[in-house]
Amino acid sequence: VQLQASGGGLVQAGDSLRLSCATSGRSRYAMSWFRQSPGKEREFVAAISWSGGSIDYTDSVKGRFTISRNNAKNTVYLQMNSLKPEDTAIYYCSATHNTWGEAGTTTTPPAFPYEYEYWGQGTLVTVSS
Repeated sequence: VQLQASGGGLVQAGDSLRLSCATSGRSRYAMSWFRQSPGKEREFVAAISWSGGSIDYTDSVKGRFTISRNNAKNTVYLQMNSLKPEDTAIYYCSATHNTWGEAGTTTTPPAFPYEYEYWGQGTLVTVSS
């Protein structure tokens, strides 16, 4: 599967951005967004199950970011509000065959990069103070 992330840019603190991740193919994937700042490891930001019924966020973005998906369009979104300079990073979308969040499975999403089989190329988000 191929993932194409878009929507990054340069904004001021307090502004909003919406990232999109278009996926090829029609397989069932749980999706996540990660981010990576210079000199830091790639970190988990948000995850959404295949059905969209289960969602999780890292604590630093709760209440500000919203992950969603439109399976008819094979696209996942990350709405980012009240952006802060510390949100500056390259944002990556990722996909996994993990069925977390579906009936009868774990409610905890995979949160480490090695747990994801597919990655997009990343989109840069820069938040100025």
